[in-house]
Amino acid sequence: MTLGIKSSDGEEPDARAGRLVAALGQRTIVLVGLMGSGKTAIGRRLAQKLGLEFVDSDLEIERAAGLTIPEIFARYGEPYFRDGERRVMARLLTGGPCVVATGGGAVMSEETRAKIRETGVSVWLKAELDILCRRVRKRNHRPLLQNVDTEATLKRLMEERNPIYAQSDIAVVSREGPHDAVVEDILAGLESHLGSGQSSEAPMPAAAFERVPVDLGPRSYDILIGDGLIGEAGAHLQRLAPGAAAAIVTDENVARHHLANLESSLEAAGIRHQSFMVPAGEGSKSYASFERVCDAVLAGRFERGDCIIALGGGVVGDLAGFVAASVRRGMRLIQVPTSLLAQVDSSVGGKTGINSPHGKNLIGAFHQPLLVLADTAALVTLPMREFRAGYAEVVKYGLIRDAGFFDWLEANWRDVFAGGPARIHAIAKSCAAKAAVVAADEFESGERALLNLGHTFAHAFERLTHYDGDRLVHGEAVAIGMACAFRFSVRHGLAGEAEAVRVENHLVAAGLPIHIHDIPGWDADAAALIEAMMQDKKVKRGQLTFILAHGIGRCFIAKNVEADDVRAFLCDELRESRRTR
Repeated sequence: MTLGIKSSDGEEPDARAGRLVAALGQRTIVLVGLMGSGKTAIGRRLAQKLGLEFVDSDLEIERAAGLTIPEIFARYGEPYFRDGERRVMARLLTGGPCVVATGGGAVMSEETRAKIRETGVSVWLKAELDILCRRVRKRNHRPLLQNVDTEATLKRLMEERNPIYAQSDIAVVSREGPHDAVVEDILAGLESHLGSGQSSEAPMPAAAFERVPVDLGPRSYDILIGDGLIGEAGAHLQRLAPGAAAAIVTDENVARHHLANLESSLEAAGIRHQSFMVPAGEGSKSYASFERVCDAVLAGRFERGDCIIALGGGVVGDLAGFVAASVRRGMRLIQVPTSLLAQVDSSVGGKTGINSPHGKNLIGAFHQPLLVLADTAALVTLPMREFRAGYAEVVKYGLIRDAGFFDWLEANWRDVFAGGPARIHAIAKSCAAKAAVVAADEFESGERALLNLGHTFAHAFERLTHYDGDRLVHGEAVAIGMACAFRFSVRHGLAGEAEAVRVENHLVAAGLPIHIHDIPGWDADAAALIEAMMQDKKVKRGQLTFILAHGIGRCFIAKNVEADDVRAFLCDELRESRRTR
């Protein structure tokens, strides 16, 4: 029996490989990227899938020289090696269709790049710095990494080489996990690039996008990030769920800007659809709204195999997701988040729900979407206050366990606010961080709780302001909560004060609040805050759980935090609030 990949339309692997190889003709598939990006291992698997020969250019160089690459570097130096590499690549690129894994510096030669453009298809395997470091440290035989700081050297090489790699025909994220998942991404990229799409009935949409996979086995799905994706929603739905109808849940504000575009895309794909409107704001995450939308979907005769489309921010996504989880015991769900907060956080991971008078998000279910379409063009219509609030969740991912990302945000946050590549990078990086945590802990039994940094404080603030968005929106509450979590960590000797100040300074620079006294009209005391916190979902046997920090990028789950310690901290915070008013 041959084990292979089926395309999404059910086509057999041999047929799919045959189409791709036929479209490839005499061209060579050339894998490029930094050392540690997986070119050799993934290249072998890709060649096996396509029935092509696999060639490792480094091995070919060693055969030609009769020396290992470290020996070539030691005896003759890097310029000699690069000249031999250029000559070997020229030979490999005229040898007919095959899969070639290149050395990390091979495409720094303009002559080699020109030859690839002429005779090949280039695929850039992109990997994050932390992944590269982990991989190369396992087999640190590479000449450029001898007797140097591995992380600093890789960071420098990324800065030098990534702009060249970015000129490749196809870019694919090389992530941790099974090689088959990355190979599937390459196959999809080849289908798109070579014009040999999956079928004439279900073509891939044309919009360019970043793809972040959420690996949950049979419930896996993609997050697509880019401009214009709302206008491609119908094609994506038809591709993933042929014949399904769509019930759109949105709010009045979002509908004004984006509903017509979504409906047009569904009509163009021949998809029956109906829209259901709820009032904008946190008040729609209620029993009453949930009941109304469920009944409307049933009245619209939508079946279990049909799809709920959540078009809006976090409120709409949570509400519509809970409807999808509940109606007919589970319908398909597509998240189309239109706020920054929803694009980087609430639309990903399958958490759905509504609020209760007892607290936020206490009624709900885990229900993973079929797809997330994060249309960055939708953020143009977002009020600046809402964009800032969403940015708090972006910062969160750096604070939890990626100090390098926080460094990048400090240097580039203005570009993120301005839009363009920096914004897409920040969203993709945030989604990838959340996807990794969700894949490891789908139902929040362990490390997924890290994503709640600042949220135990934040949900209490929101409850005591009665979810009044004019006074406090979720991202602002999270910003105050994260600052509180770092100050609480400093108070107990867990983190240095300089780290907390750095966090505060960045949030303030971005226009976000960091103190309870920044909440308009605040009048609740520490006892009321503790009572609100005791309804938090992370409370176990009456004990509070917080996400605290040893420093930026080094957060941890702190269980059984004493309420008296939190009360004393809050009393001091409120005392400071009164003093500075």
